[in-house]
Formats: sequence, structure tokens, C-alpha cells
Amino acid sequence: MADALAAPWSLVPLADGTFLVSERDSGRILEVAADGTKRTVGEVAGVVHRGEGGLLGLAVHLGSCTGNPTPDPDTGCLDVYAYFTSDGDNRIVRMPLLGAAGARSLGQAAVILDGIAKAGNHNGGRLAFGPDGMLYATAGDAGNGSSAQDPASPNGKILRLKPDGGIPADNPFPNSPVWSMGHRNVQGIAWDSQGRMWASEFGQNTWDELNEIKAGNNYGWPVVEGIGTDSRFTNPVLQWPTDEASPSGIAIDGTTLYMAALRGERLWVIDLAGTPKAEARLLGELGRLRDVALTPDGRLLVLTNNTDGRGTPRQGDDKIVEVPAG
Repeated sequence: MADALAAPWSLVPLADGTFLVSERDSGRILEVAADGTKRTVGEVAGVVHRGEGGLLGLAVHLGSCTGNPTPDPDTGCLDVYAYFTSDGDNRIVRMPLLGAAGARSLGQAAVILDGIAKAGNHNGGRLAFGPDGMLYATAGDAGNGSSAQDPASPNGKILRLKPDGGIPADNPFPNSPVWSMGHRNVQGIAWDSQGRMWASEFGQNTWDELNEIKAGNNYGWPVVEGIGTDSRFTNPVLQWPTDEASPSGIAIDGTTLYMAALRGERLWVIDLAGTPKAEARLLGELGRLRDVALTPDGRLLVLTNNTDGRGTPRQGDDKIVEVPAG
């Protein structure tokens, strides 16, 4: 679908057949047309790339048409949300997406959440809107495992916000954006057709995880990695040795979950109906996979990540590649 991307991190298909892609190191958001043509929509102000930090997750949501006299007829007026590393923290901003396909630009950014500790790794960074219309964000532990067990810290958590950054009244912890805790570094969140929320999580040295996320639950990090016996914590539904996964983005079609693997260099296809079971595809074919997405018309796309300093770039890397679904 497209090639020659530089350290891409997040892939968002739009209803008009185009895609938005974040570049971690440059801080740019690109618009990729259906024919693979790329253009810069804008550069997110304040992005500071160090280690695994930079411009990370993107999400889109219906916005107002204020200042956008020529919205795209297929998508309407959209706001773009971006999670990024700044000079002092990780934060989430909202920006109006101005214009129509082929002529889009970014409006002024408004901070909706800041103060998430940053580090050279474990920044989390995935954004997604849930079926409830709320914005979910994954915040890594920033190398400080104890923060994942501190209810007052946003780090090591999955967070839930209103689209304007407010705290929903039905969050499990009063006046807190925390939705679930005890996470090391979640980089994938999605919902299945039964309304269940799922998250992929980087382990440390032993086990990577797929968790079913429930409001207020504690998933054990740093006390437990993988499946444990401590009743205070919720165990993962599936686990993998870290050399088989290092999971990042996920997408779900019905009850079929697709999980991109970085170190594992494969696409995990997981049947969530009944007892979850996993099958590996694309083993070694495309290198490191950072994100996976489903287009509005049901096509399955993967985003490679071989130019981020840890992979071995191949001809044309990095790429958006369409692969068979199912």
C-alpha cells in the first residue's frame, strides 16, 4: 500500500480510503493516499525523540467544523489525537484535521492530558476510542515498575478520558483517569464484537501478555510477569516468550484479534471465541511489525517497523502492507 516510511508508529485508516501515519522520530503526521502517495499533514509541535519516545499513537474522532470550511465529504470534520513525548513528559493533544483528502493540515493543538512520566523506553503510547465514545490511552511505567502499583500515578496504567480530556464519572477510581493498573508497557488496545476490551503488553524477560481488560482490575506488574498465582491480580488470557512477540498494535474483526509483533517478527492471529487460541503468520516475512489496522471496508493492513533503530531495514522499508484477513 505504501513504502519508504521513516520509523512509523501508528496507522489510522479513514473512511475516504486514506490513512494517517505517525513518524516517531520526525514528529510528522503523514497522509497516505490509496495509491501510496504520501504528503505531510503537519508536524506536532513539542515532540522530542529519545530512545523509544517521540510521536507515538494517533486516534481520530468526530470534531466541530469551526475553522474548517472545506471538510472532507466522506469523513466529515475530524479531530486528531496524538500521544507524544515532550521535553518533560508524555502527553496527549487534540488537533482539528483541516481540509479534505489531498489537502489536509493540522489546526492548533490543545493539551488534554499531560504529566505522564517519560523515559527512554516503556512510554506506552497507544490511543483508541472505545465503543462508549471515550478515549483510552496506554501509559507505560517509564522504567519505574512501582508506579504501576501506585493509584495516584498515571504510569503503568490504561487511562480513560472524555474526548475533551475530562474524567468520566463512571471511571473506577474517583476523579482519576485510571481505568486499569499493574501494566508494564501496553501498546495495543481494541474491542471485540462482544464488547470486551483487550490489550497487548510487553513483558520484561520472560512473558509477553494478552489481557482482557476490566475496569479497576490490577494486572500485577511488577509483582507478577505472565500467569501467576497471586489472587490480588488478574492473569493474562495468553502469554508468549518475549522472543516470539514483543507485541505492539492490535485490531479485532468480530472475535478474531490480530496482534503485531516486533521482536517476534510475525502477526499473531487469535481466535477469541471460546478458549482463546493463537496462530502465527508472516513469520520473518516482513520483519518487525508495529501496528495492525482494519479499514472501513474490512481489509487488513500491517505497518512494519524496521527503520526504528532496532530492525534490519529491507528494500522499501518501512511499509504499509495489505495481508489476507481471516
